[in-house]
Amino acid sequence: MTLQAFANPHRSSSRRGGPGFKGLLRAIRYLGRYRRLALGAYAFLVIGVAAQLAVPQVVQNIIDETTNGLIAQQLAKVPSAMLPLALERVGWTQAQFETYATHPERAIFWAIGFMLLLAIIRGTFAFSQTYLSEKAGQSVAFDFRNELFAKIQRLSFSYHDRNRTGQLMIRATDDVEKTRLFIGQGLVLAAQAFLLLTATLIILLFTNVRLTLIILPVLPVALLLFMGFGAISQPLFAESQRRLSRLNTILQENLAGIKVVKAFAREPQERERFHQAAQDLMAQSITISRTFSFLFPLIFLIANLGQAAIIYFGGRQIIGGTLTIGEWQKFSLYLVYVFFPLGQLGFIISQMSQAAASADRIFEILDTRNEVADKPGAVPLPPIRGEVVFENVTFRYFASSEPVLDNVSFRVEPGQTVAILGATGSGKSPFINLIPRFYDVSAGRVLIDGYDVRDVTLESLRRQIGIVLQDTNLFSGTIRDNIAFGRPDATEAEIIAAAKAAAAHDFIMSFPDGYDTLVGERGATLSGGQKQRIAIARALLLNPRILILDDSTSNVDMATEYQIQKALDNLMKGRTSFVIAQRISTVRHADRIIVLDKGRIVGMGTHAELLETNPIYAEIYNSQLVEDAAPPEQAAEAEMAFSPTTR
Repeated sequence: MTLQAFANPHRSSSRRGGPGFKGLLRAIRYLGRYRRLALGAYAFLVIGVAAQLAVPQVVQNIIDETTNGLIAQQLAKVPSAMLPLALERVGWTQAQFETYATHPERAIFWAIGFMLLLAIIRGTFAFSQTYLSEKAGQSVAFDFRNELFAKIQRLSFSYHDRNRTGQLMIRATDDVEKTRLFIGQGLVLAAQAFLLLTATLIILLFTNVRLTLIILPVLPVALLLFMGFGAISQPLFAESQRRLSRLNTILQENLAGIKVVKAFAREPQERERFHQAAQDLMAQSITISRTFSFLFPLIFLIANLGQAAIIYFGGRQIIGGTLTIGEWQKFSLYLVYVFFPLGQLGFIISQMSQAAASADRIFEILDTRNEVADKPGAVPLPPIRGEVVFENVTFRYFASSEPVLDNVSFRVEPGQTVAILGATGSGKSPFINLIPRFYDVSAGRVLIDGYDVRDVTLESLRRQIGIVLQDTNLFSGTIRDNIAFGRPDATEAEIIAAAKAAAAHDFIMSFPDGYDTLVGERGATLSGGQKQRIAIARALLLNPRILILDDSTSNVDMATEYQIQKALDNLMKGRTSFVIAQRISTVRHADRIIVLDKGRIVGMGTHAELLETNPIYAEIYNSQLVEDAAPPEQAAEAEMAFSPTTR
């Protein structure tokens, strides 16, 4: 309820797309999955607050009993004849006087014992409430992390092309943690503050209406102040998270590319870049601190003014005899229960504003529409023969005006090997990315065995396609784990057979731990050629009907390339294979060679046919012959001469 009260003033801004608390309210609804934990935590909270509310009454009893004992001791000195009149003046009966005079400490002992009992109850239920609320918050964070990871993995390549890794990492870690802190702690504090404030005001009204009416005007002023600060602080926290994302992106890029940074002696420039991002983050953090540094003294000023008013009017009632010292002390303690929640609201507003900004960033990812996803009614792709057809395919990145593939059509029969050549930007990579549906076509269709790839499930499609990308990526773990990445249930014999076929077995066995050798982060302990061969073995272990090799021999020497090429020649038999290569010598025996230029097919046929009919292909071939045969100086000149078509 308290959160709703804070959220209401911002609903209109949320509808306009500005800062609001809709994302946070949506995150809180995740507690419904753990309603037993949540209900238990808030039930224990109610019991703990009830025990806390009983303490001032016990304190009043102790003070009153102590005062009565002192008065009884003085009355005992009064002459017997005057005692009835004195008792009448203080409003006591004879029995009360005898109790106070003979056993003044009895009531005090009972009150102290009751206070200790209340302390035990409060401690027990406070522990239970904290444990359950923290467990519920951690459970919600667990769900967020898993949903974010699953969503990020499902999102298409185009989404990752537009978003940086460091920013996604912050949302899955720091933003989740800030949301968890509010759900597990701040929300409980908000409920406690609301319950304590409401119950205390009711008790104060029954205790002393006149004094209670004096402090009531303070409350709406404080609440309006907090709501104003909430509206101001949330965009500040959102900007802080964006700056933290930029800082994390720079850190992640530098750690991933540390060799490049060192190779080009860019450490000073990268330090300055990181320093600037850190300075921007610090400046934003200081702005937030300055805002809240103004808030808390202002709140305490308002509280102190209210306290001063109570002291003045309460003192007059004591002097007038309408208020006992015990009642005054009880009222003062309950007054603390009014101003203490107001002080807590500053911390709650801070946590809530941070959590609201972070929750919006979390749901921004979770609500992102996946551009490549299983359509309703998608069917599993049955075991395929390997026929691939492009029908008038046009493809654009990010709906840009310039197509990178323009009205491409061709048919590949099962078992054929197709080589794709062309200059940088000619459309080679988009060409092969459309087959496993990493992207969707902008127009036309891609068919496999007559099935439009958009009509079948992604998993059934990609499990029948083996891919070796140009940028080899291995995962931390052993060589065995990386080869079996697509088939974790593969036998040792199958893993070794795939490694042998990729010309990787010999170098793997040269390591002391063989297939149990750890590859390091992103395969840092292996050479480029070794990583490439493990990636080929990983693809071959799937025994795919369609094989895609994206310049898969680019990182190996001539001897290793020859070994891999021999293995691939045998393995591509009976499979539909697409090979992107820079060198014609590696693909001249392909069943068909497709030459791309500016997104269009400008030549298609065998090596011999293209040499006779396609000037672009012939130019590429001749330039590579010159480069291979000429001395280094002439080879460099040849490369420059033919760079528009050979790169």
